Amino acid sequence: MATATLAMDDAQLAQAAADRAWKPRANQWAIALTVTLATFMEVLDTSIANVALPHIAGALSASQDEATWVLTSYLVSNAVILPASAYLTTFIGRKRFYMICVVLFGISSMLCGLAPSLPMLIFFRVLQGAGGGGLAPSEQAILADTFSPKQRGQAFALYGLAVVCAPAIGPTLGGWITDNYNWRWIFFINVPIALISLYLTNRLVEDPPHIRREVAESKRGGLKLDLFGFGLLASGFGSLEFILDKGQEDDWFGSHVIAFFTTLCVVSLVTLIVWELYQLKIEKRPILNLTLFRRKTFAIPFVLMFVLGFTLYGTTVLIPQMVQTLLGYTAELAGLVISPGGLCIMLMMPVVGILVGKVDPRWLICYGFTVLAVSMVMMHTFSLGSSFKYIMWVRVFQASGLAFLFIPINTLTYVGVPREQNNDVSGLTNLARNIGGSVGTAFVATMLSRGQQRHEAVMVRDMLPASEAFRNQVNRLKGLFPGGGNGAAGGFGGKPTGNAHSAQAFIYSQLHRQSAMLAYMDIIAIFAVFCICMVPLVLSIGKSKPAGGDAPAH
Repeated sequence: MATATLAMDDAQLAQAAADRAWKPRANQWAIALTVTLATFMEVLDTSIANVALPHIAGALSASQDEATWVLTSYLVSNAVILPASAYLTTFIGRKRFYMICVVLFGISSMLCGLAPSLPMLIFFRVLQGAGGGGLAPSEQAILADTFSPKQRGQAFALYGLAVVCAPAIGPTLGGWITDNYNWRWIFFINVPIALISLYLTNRLVEDPPHIRREVAESKRGGLKLDLFGFGLLASGFGSLEFILDKGQEDDWFGSHVIAFFTTLCVVSLVTLIVWELYQLKIEKRPILNLTLFRRKTFAIPFVLMFVLGFTLYGTTVLIPQMVQTLLGYTAELAGLVISPGGLCIMLMMPVVGILVGKVDPRWLICYGFTVLAVSMVMMHTFSLGSSFKYIMWVRVFQASGLAFLFIPINTLTYVGVPREQNNDVSGLTNLARNIGGSVGTAFVATMLSRGQQRHEAVMVRDMLPASEAFRNQVNRLKGLFPGGGNGAAGGFGGKPTGNAHSAQAFIYSQLHRQSAMLAYMDIIAIFAVFCICMVPLVLSIGKSKPAGGDAPAH
């Protein structure tokens, strides 16, 4: 008995040593570029369709509100597949799962471009989101297995270019394609990229030994999908994404639909947690590996990734919207305001990738959040008279901080995690970023609408005929609007010249713009507080050596 136990221990040690020594046959950077190609394409599709919605609505005889389902349908199906990708990989292998996702994404992209009606387009977008949901977590897990811990920072730098830069350039690229060609081409451009990605993945990517063992074990035990758990996951995260995307539009809990989906979301997610803990107790493979949250080096970076998504997507929505609605920028100029920030991230990512292997990731993250908080303070100085150059450089400074967050956070999540759980880590961290992005976008929309109403209600108290300052301002301005025919009755203080109604309308329009700007400042202040609060949270992780060490034994 003792001899058998010793033999089993020796076999396990040999297997662990073989897992650590495994390296893909193809060049690791060729593999990294291959998997980044499809991920960039997928993340780009989360934002590229935004500016094309009016064109889609007009071409398919739909209203603007109906056309927003083109975005919602994609995000909902994407949110369902993201956390389940590691579980599905167990049954069919990571390479095969990744290739199936690329095929589904490519075919559905072509069908989206050919869609003859809005319902068909929404259905194809659901398929596209399902295919795209598995790409980002699969790529991150492939990179984690392909590169040694010492090189992961540089590999994640390449991955970061895809998931951080793509949302920033998506609206600009989508607007250019829509203006110069046709909205259908924002979907057609995915097809050749998907074909190239599929070919290169088949030639270069391979599953590591631990993935092949998992697949072999699942085949021996038979295909036993946890349909109940998957149903809970789909209803929980699907409902959450729907609530975040449609909440402000439907007045949140003033809508019975939003209230219903909120109840469904809470019940589904709570039941899912209980069910997954039960699956662990009976030693079955859970869809969500909740044991990862026992590790401080995973749980805290999970929160940090959520805040990063919250801030990144929130500011990417906020800045273009602010300059277009308040400063009168065109869509192209609004894109040019944030594009240099994307360029800054592209230049900084390789530098941070090298630093991760030499400096404690905690200090890099602290620096990133501090820069982000300082940039928010600088954004708080924006006014209706701010110049293009000033806004652009503040965004560049902000982007330099974002570059110091993505790679170190991802690197920390893998500290002490066995290779067998790399897929689970990538699925959950990508889920945190995506849900954080959706919360950030919904937060900006809600706070802007309600904050503007609040500030306007306060400021309008001084715009009454009884206010001497208001009467004087109208009398000063009405001379600038001649031809109103108001006569003495139209002015204040018996001065008959000018158009008093036009003067009052001008003052109100300025009040409307100022109240909107104050609402933007409120949002920016909250972002700043969130960012600076992350610094002590990062330091609570405890000292961890740079990612240059060897992988832990499994």
